Amino acid sequence: MFDIDRWREIFESIRSNVLRTTLSGFTVALGLYIFIVLFGIGTGLKNAFTEGFARDATNLITIFTGKTSIAYGGLQENRQVILKNDDYEQVINSDPSKVESSTARYSTNMTVKYGKESGSYQISGANPDEKIIENRKLMDGRYLTDRDLDLKQNVAVIGRMVQRDLLKSGSPIGKDLDINGTFFKVVGVFSDDGGDFDERMITVPITTLQQLKKGSDTVSNIFITYDTNLTPAQSIEYSDQLQKELKIKNKVSPDDENAIVVRNNAKNLGDTFQFLFIITFIVGFIGMGTLLAGIIGISNIMVYIVKERTQEIGVRKAIGAKPSSIVGLIMQESVVITVVSGFIGVGLGVLSLQLIGDSLEKYFIKDPSVGWGLIMVAFVSLIISGLVAGFVPAYRASKIKPIEALRSE
Repeated sequence: MFDIDRWREIFESIRSNVLRTTLSGFTVALGLYIFIVLFGIGTGLKNAFTEGFARDATNLITIFTGKTSIAYGGLQENRQVILKNDDYEQVINSDPSKVESSTARYSTNMTVKYGKESGSYQISGANPDEKIIENRKLMDGRYLTDRDLDLKQNVAVIGRMVQRDLLKSGSPIGKDLDINGTFFKVVGVFSDDGGDFDERMITVPITTLQQLKKGSDTVSNIFITYDTNLTPAQSIEYSDQLQKELKIKNKVSPDDENAIVVRNNAKNLGDTFQFLFIITFIVGFIGMGTLLAGIIGISNIMVYIVKERTQEIGVRKAIGAKPSSIVGLIMQESVVITVVSGFIGVGLGVLSLQLIGDSLEKYFIKDPSVGWGLIMVAFVSLIISGLVAGFVPAYRASKIKPIEALRSE
């Protein structure tokens, strides 16, 4: 291994056969490069989908309504189903042990003013649990409290972008916002991983907002996070039961899929991760195919190299070279080519992923990357393949009699 003369022979062989060495090295480098880029893009897809579902609580059930598509219970089709406060009470009291947090939400767009600044924003009436459900992070002040709801206080928690748009610099806590002609005191500022859209929302107590809407008890949506100890199957069964009970209460046909919609993240996550599994499998299959192509390529080239050097092997054997030294020389040359080419392929692959960065985020590819563990497995696999690729033809050549080797062309 540390024989200086052998290393000189290897480098002389490489220098004398640049085209042959380049072709064998290119096959290895390309295989690793494609492998790394493909797996990196696969990881980017997974990151984008995972982040999309991580914006809100993952154990979330969302309930909303539409128009009936089937006449039922003496009522006509195309009837708008409207949720009310008692629907929310029924939902959270259906099986309280399975509810971790919940809120009814009444949403509407209103004009909001502060000084000379104004704009139209979504105003959401909710309870304190909205902070948990939306995964909101407080930047300043506090969120809503049960006391705010009980007393129907005129208080508001604003998104980061609302603060930037209307109140500009300085702390907004204690400042009064004119929301559709009624003043609300700002008690908190939040940020949201959902981005600018979610951060341009204002949350007030749902009891206050319903009172502003002339005593309405209308609810736009109902949100529940269920007990995380429930299995996906149990959580889906729970959400199906909630939908069944709401349909009975609102006289909606059991077969009507549009009037009352109960969306369970457990089902969505299952479908999403099944899709990601398929994508990962396809990417892995193609990636392994490129590695296999690299293995086959270097194997074929090593067979050619040994055949080309058959006379040289004959001369070596004629002057007393041992078969093991012949095999070792060829294997060492194979490994050198594989390792150097592998480093080039890995370097180019990692560099490409870094250059891509988040530029493909609009195509649902976020932060494409490959773990060094996977890279090392692929790299070692190619080195072992290079050893095998060099050993098999070299071992066969070492068994040829010197006279037969010298006669070969």
